[in-house]
Amino acid sequence: MVKVALVTGASAGLGAEFARLFAADGHEVVLLARRLSRLEDLASQLEKAGAAKVHILLEDLAEATAPERVISELAKRRLDVEFLVNNAGFGTTGFFAELDPKRELDMVRVNVSAVVVLTRLLLPAMIARKSGRILNIGSTAGFQPGPYMAVYYASKAFVNSFTEALCVELHGTGVTATLCCPGATLTEFASVAGNDKSRLFQMGAMTAPQVAKHAYRAMMRGKPLTIPGFRNKVGLQSLRLAPRGAVRRIVATLNKSA
Repeated sequence: MVKVALVTGASAGLGAEFARLFAADGHEVVLLARRLSRLEDLASQLEKAGAAKVHILLEDLAEATAPERVISELAKRRLDVEFLVNNAGFGTTGFFAELDPKRELDMVRVNVSAVVVLTRLLLPAMIARKSGRILNIGSTAGFQPGPYMAVYYASKAFVNSFTEALCVELHGTGVTATLCCPGATLTEFASVAGNDKSRLFQMGAMTAPQVAKHAYRAMMRGKPLTIPGFRNKVGLQSLRLAPRGAVRRIVATLNKSA
């Protein structure tokens, strides 16, 4: 049965990979991002790959009213979203006191506020029809503080906590919420954030297709939490056992340039 998937941050990286997976399964795909030319190119690819239909929504989720505009446009097009993938997000690197405050607040709006608003506005319809899947892209970063990427790590801590709580609330409704927590992933995220030369990324990273496939399968199965990659799982367990002071020092070292 053809259903509608909304993917935020769809113009590159994980977002584009999620869109390809939905298209391959024959679903309608709504691509949401800021860069029109990239969305048009991707839409053409998806239609050739078997997507039932592809829709483009040009929005900047850093704008406070963008999520409401998205919901309004979906209603105009009579699109009932079955799959919501809250993937849009970005990071910054540096001493917090020296970073652009507007950029930091934009990050909170994209990484946190947009996730909350889009989920809240789409969830009631899912519950009413007793069918729906929500996939929120958190991060292994959300399980510890992140010196030199303080706001980004904090934003992912919110997504991690919010999604796990939502998963419990949705039990028995026919709707599921899945939290995917990737570690370092080879997308344009690192270069935009300015930490592509960090020790964390120099140690190696998973590819976007690897992470997206892992997360997609977990969402379809309704899993509450999934962490792609054996090394990421082991790393998190190690951090949980370490003293908090040591954790802060280790993460600070990883976020510095190699």
